[in-house]
Amino acid sequence: MKFLIDNWMLISLALVSGGGLVWPLIASGMNAGALSASAAVQLINREKAVVIDVCEPEEFAAGHVGGAKNLPLGQFEEKLPATVKNKALPLILVCASGARANRAVAVAKKLGYEQAQALGGGLKAWKDANLPVEKA
Repeated sequence: MKFLIDNWMLISLALVSGGGLVWPLIASGMNAGALSASAAVQLINREKAVVIDVCEPEEFAAGHVGGAKNLPLGQFEEKLPATVKNKALPLILVCASGARANRAVAVAKKLGYEQAQALGGGLKAWKDANLPVEKA
């Protein structure tokens, strides 16, 4: 016990360092269900995935994934069935950073779209991968 009291700073430093090493693993685990930009391109090309942008219309007009349909998150649940009738098609949900897209995935799965996935990192990750962006 005396050792712990005498060396509390070193022990704290070791715990903080260990936490810093483990954090990237934990953070990537939170996004485990997210789709990478390259995997999204493969889904679009091979399986005719439908890309849905859940950003607001102003954000969508400023830049979006080519061929994406705009369905703001506030209207997502009511308009998705009319926009994508085939529930067997893969859905790629996109927003600026990925947060809204993750919420939209939960809604889509509740509606029966089992192949719905969020683009990890959102439009930013798409741009970082040097993939084309359209502007309206």
